[in-house]
Amino acid sequence: MFAFALLLAAAPAPLPQQEGETVTVRAPLPAAPQTPATLVAEPVAMMIATFDSNGDAMVDRAELEEGVRRSFEAIDTAKTGKLRYIAFSDWALRFLGDQHALPSPYEVDRDDDDAITLDELENHFSRLFARYDRDGDHLVSRAELLTYRTMPVDAQGPTAGRRPPGKKDGKDRDGKDRDGKPKDGGRRGPPPADRDDLTGRPR
Repeated sequence: MFAFALLLAAAPAPLPQQEGETVTVRAPLPAAPQTPATLVAEPVAMMIATFDSNGDAMVDRAELEEGVRRSFEAIDTAKTGKLRYIAFSDWALRFLGDQHALPSPYEVDRDDDDAITLDELENHFSRLFARYDRDGDHLVSRAELLTYRTMPVDAQGPTAGRRPPGKKDGKDRDGKDRDGKPKDGGRRGPPPADRDDLTGRPR
């Protein structure tokens, strides 16, 4: 007990607060919205970039055809020469990163036989190659594989897809649509006697 009293006596006393001194407590700063990306790469563009076999950061048509063929054969393990739509979804998941990434099987399947052949896939990638080859030098660079995408931004971040204040599902606060018409289409009161009470269709 005596030792504890000695420890208390030896401990430094807290400094008295000077008169007129104020203590300011600062709150953490609000998080700034993330800057929206202005350069993006489509999944198929990232796949085309992987076809660069000689490491020159460019893809030519020979590398494109070889890369498409290898990807096709990696899924067509039974050597049928065709990818049904389910198999094409597996191809998209493996090489594009998502089953629903573009191109969709419907735009690749030119003859509408519910199957994708190697020729159809190569032809589609050939059209993509021509779209990306902006300078027409028969090579696709990394810069050409990038897509510029801009969107309006305010203090809360990108405004695309955000409803204006006071708007909901195309209606404003007084129940009218953007054209100033009543949200019920302009009809007032119960339906006419020759109309169904629920659907409004002729009886």
